[in-house]
Amino acid sequence: MEMLLLSRPTVYRLLKQNEFRWFKVSGAYRISKASFEAWLNDGTVERNPAV
Repeated sequence: MEMLLLSRPTVYRLLKQNEFRWFKVSGAYRISKASFEAWLNDGTVERNPAV
């Protein structure tokens, strides 16, 4: 959210669309750095297999 200067609802929308790999730890969302950087640099989408 802070890195891209996006609002919280926008970030939640990206998570819901599975734009990058993520997981939830103690109620907080954590995004895989590798999948985030791939999405940011290449536009590559990695779907969450568990979601």
